[in-house]
Amino acid sequence: MSNLQSSFNQKIDYVFKVVLIGDSAVGKSQLLARFARNEFSLESKATIGVEFQTKTLLIDHKTIKAQIWDTAGQERYRAVTSAYYRGSVGAMLVYDITKPQSFDHVTRWLEELRGHADSNIVVMLVGNKSDLGTLRAVPSEDAKDFAQRENLFFMEASALEATNVESAFVTVLTEIYRVVGKKSLIANDETESGGNSSLLKGTTLIVPTQDPLPEAKSGCCFSS
Repeated sequence: MSNLQSSFNQKIDYVFKVVLIGDSAVGKSQLLARFARNEFSLESKATIGVEFQTKTLLIDHKTIKAQIWDTAGQERYRAVTSAYYRGSVGAMLVYDITKPQSFDHVTRWLEELRGHADSNIVVMLVGNKSDLGTLRAVPSEDAKDFAQRENLFFMEASALEATNVESAFVTVLTEIYRVVGKKSLIANDETESGGNSSLLKGTTLIVPTQDPLPEAKSGCCFSS
């Protein structure tokens, strides 16, 4: 890990809230367990309500605490929606490459995310269970085209084999850091020129605002 390192003894520079969304049984909890604890359980049970885990990493010499929230994909838990998305600056939108219905539902999940979260939220589309290639029902190109159309990042991953799991999370966290850094520079420039935009200067907890980015975030797609 070149620019990434677990670090628990330093002061925290930023806390980024990232949410996991997608249908039930696509492997959201397994992706989180693999990233946060490097664990995988074949007997994983369905998530009930909301859970979250944290992982601290080093990005560009800054200590980033990722607070990653995981929720049940079942409809009966949708009441937690508003609180779940509040303050999130990143999202992992997960589908199962062997279940076409889970990919069909990605559009609905994205609409819900954009209806409740900040407009500048960084989103990674994740095709999980890439280890089950012989059972593939969702072509990589279809997912890549959707990601490009919606301006999302994209990777296929395997929580079982630990393929692209860390890369997916770190890509999102690094992009969040880049966006926040850009906002901070603009805020500082305006402050120096007499403006009143010092909200982000010197803060450790980043709560997204509704102001647009200085330039559109370009889509970026990866596939294994």
